Amino acid sequence: MTQKFDHIIVGAGSAGCVLANRLSADGTRRVLLIEAGGSDASPFHAMPLGFMAAMADPAKDWGYATEPEANLDGRSLPLPRGRVLGGCSTTNGMIYMRGHARDYDEWRDMGCPGWGHDDVLPYFRRMESSWRGAGPYHGGDGPLSVTQVRHPALLTDEILQSATAAGFPISDDLSGEQQEGFALSEVTITRQGRRASAAQAYLRPALKRPNLTLLSGAQVTRILWEGKRATGVEYRRDGAMAQVRADRDIILSGGAYNSPHLLMLSGVGPAAHLRDHGVDVRVDAPGVGQNLSEHPLVYAEFAAAADTFLKQLRFDRAALSALRWALLGTGPFASQVTSCAALLKTLPDLERPDIQLMVMPVRLDAKLWMPGVRRRLADMFSVMVIQLHPESRGQVTLRSADPGDKPRVHLNLLSHERDYAELRRGIRVLRTLFGSGPLASLATRETKPGIDRQSDADLDAFIRANLRITQHPVGTCRMGMDDAATVDPMLRVKGVANLRVVDASIMPTVPGGNTNAPVIMVAEKASDLILGER
Repeated sequence: MTQKFDHIIVGAGSAGCVLANRLSADGTRRVLLIEAGGSDASPFHAMPLGFMAAMADPAKDWGYATEPEANLDGRSLPLPRGRVLGGCSTTNGMIYMRGHARDYDEWRDMGCPGWGHDDVLPYFRRMESSWRGAGPYHGGDGPLSVTQVRHPALLTDEILQSATAAGFPISDDLSGEQQEGFALSEVTITRQGRRASAAQAYLRPALKRPNLTLLSGAQVTRILWEGKRATGVEYRRDGAMAQVRADRDIILSGGAYNSPHLLMLSGVGPAAHLRDHGVDVRVDAPGVGQNLSEHPLVYAEFAAAADTFLKQLRFDRAALSALRWALLGTGPFASQVTSCAALLKTLPDLERPDIQLMVMPVRLDAKLWMPGVRRRLADMFSVMVIQLHPESRGQVTLRSADPGDKPRVHLNLLSHERDYAELRRGIRVLRTLFGSGPLASLATRETKPGIDRQSDADLDAFIRANLRITQHPVGTCRMGMDDAATVDPMLRVKGVANLRVVDASIMPTVPGGNTNAPVIMVAEKASDLILGER
């Protein structure tokens, strides 16, 4: 017999784990959470410094990549997406950041009432257990642990002193009153030195409830309908197909690639595109898969004149640090290596920061080393220069009507001159930082882009050849009141009944910072919207 639930949540990523917890909390609603991936039980997932290994595990990733990008010299970019309980919150770099208050007021002003900064701040507070304790901007007893990055090997004092010498503001709290400047990084890591993924923070405590069912290793292939009412989903597990039904609603929480893909496979999307692939059109929804926005970044590097975090990666030290982490949850492996985060305006008349810098006192290709066994690489500083509000927009489309085929993704990066200009200004701001204070002597030379690249044309060529992404895709099931919006401000898919989308895809624009915290906020608010309905 086909099983029936009140709510079916598709995707156990950051949003899905929150929804599973909140919707099942009263014990009366039957909730099914379906996840294509499997267990998050791995030391590389739990150990904060293991995040690069966690992200690189092909068994825990969807294996997506862009189509060749015309403005990136024809390069195809990898698109890491966690296929595991907790989704990207299990594999990401754990940086906690909300963005600027104006980012959310912009959503409100674009036709999303109830989504301004004052509206969403209570949900940011509700989700947090902040190292700061409870206050007007932070929560003290929420499910998600937020701690601060601090370790002498990360050179945080020297970086902040250099920022001050260069004339940049210093902020005690980029989520508080001063949402611009340099600050110590905040991360979703517990006080016991473990990753605080959505699976650990929200899902694990809820799984003991008899009214919550988790179905992992199951990929949803289509939505089931009665007319224009969503009634259930079909999924493939262990090579067999099965169906489940929902009395109340189906909630898609697959993220900015998977949610629009599933909608289109199920007949909700641009009609002509669906017909081209032999998909029966349920609703002509032209905005599905459109409006894809992603933070572009370039890495800069500076040769270091002193020890960086690479010193901690000598094999014997690393072994002791791993043991210390396992036993005590402390030491250099119990946190991240991103010392400082900065949100900066590169022009004085901007209303909010346009560039984010993430400073790491270690080279990106750092490896364990040991004298006489493997040589130590040269010490480097690595810095991410991230554009916060790109103009370029891409799209997600069908490759075919086969659910096993990956969607086509065109990010369409650098399609606007402003995007080049802001990245150029970010590189020049970074040069000012490394030419000031202690960094002026700690960094001996700029190795990437290289001090010889000074002109706009030279920097543009470097950007085209080296641009990457921060893995912050949003916008492909945009929220709004206009005809092109996929969901309304209640996150209900327009034109059908009993179907919602709750994940990064509903964001009209990408927030000016890392997106994991905003996704969790969206799910917290969505749970209230759903529970408040009669």
